[in-house]
Amino acid sequence: MLRPVALLLVLLTASPSLAVETMRIAMSEGKDEVLLSGQGLAMGMDVEEASFQSLGKSRVTVRRRGRKLELNGAPIVGDAVRFRAGWVSDDAGVPGDAPIRAGDMEVRGDVVVRLYRDGLQLINVIPLEDYLAAVLGSEMPVSFPLEALKAQAVASRTYALQKKLEAYGSAFYMGSSVLHQVYGGVNSEDSRTRAAVEATRGEVLTYELAPIEAYFHASCGGHTESGQAALQRDLPYLQAVDCPCGKLPASRWTATVSEQELREALEGSPDGLRIAGRTATHRVTRVATAGGVSLDGARFRQRLGYTKLKSLDFEVERTSRGYQFTGRGYGHGAGLCQWGSKVLAEGGWSYKEILSHYYPGAELQQLY
Repeated sequence: MLRPVALLLVLLTASPSLAVETMRIAMSEGKDEVLLSGQGLAMGMDVEEASFQSLGKSRVTVRRRGRKLELNGAPIVGDAVRFRAGWVSDDAGVPGDAPIRAGDMEVRGDVVVRLYRDGLQLINVIPLEDYLAAVLGSEMPVSFPLEALKAQAVASRTYALQKKLEAYGSAFYMGSSVLHQVYGGVNSEDSRTRAAVEATRGEVLTYELAPIEAYFHASCGGHTESGQAALQRDLPYLQAVDCPCGKLPASRWTATVSEQELREALEGSPDGLRIAGRTATHRVTRVATAGGVSLDGARFRQRLGYTKLKSLDFEVERTSRGYQFTGRGYGHGAGLCQWGSKVLAEGGWSYKEILSHYYPGAELQQLY
């Protein structure tokens, strides 16, 4: 059996035409009609090394009619079609580098429109390094020091490739929301994110020759969390480490929650709400009430909302306005802390030192 890195190298070199690694990112789904636009639109099958045919148009509409696809009202053979912009109308049929707009999102690479459930699904097939430039602009402030951006670039590249290995052969490898990595397309790119990606091109973190699960979060509040406690992932390189972000005002938060909101989250009376368990880093593992309601901390946060209860490192007290939560950090707390990376980079740390701190035991390798 091929080991993960060996398998990935096979995938990277499977076709001589694949000069760069690509990702398949689910953009949206549900609608039965989508408008695509871009200079020099061309259409082909959803396969690698597909032959593309110029459409002679800059705007087309794809609709779902039952179990079939239509392009500007004409039927299309198959359950998926792939579009590319910037097609040069010459004998060679050379693809350009123009972005393509699909629905309300503009992206680089190709866009696949496929039948999915009761509607259509859009998938962006994009070179990995282009994808990362947009991910960085969505996941980390572009004003952060370059070394912090480079650390995020390596973490995001590693995370993406690990997800690709996990989902290889599927129609898409990742989504574009906070459930995976936030991806905003062309509008999220920036010269500084491209510089960070280019400076780390092909670099990934590995453990025992496999790309690691490179989780990251906005702020840990002073101590990162173990993978086991935060994500139920007992991974040797996701351990609790000290972090300088705890001294930043950005890592502190408060939230007022009404009694009705708590009643709905707990599915019972919030009277006597208390913290019934914590991890070694002070994060809540369970809450309980005087009426016997008991709920897992992660589930409690999910029900109240991740933007309201920003982390599980909190205290709670009842006030005249409801219940006040006072906490530290933003996110699950495992792996790379983005605000901590900022502080370390400002203190002179290199991106390699930052990665070594937040992923102890992981190795930085040049994959391509």
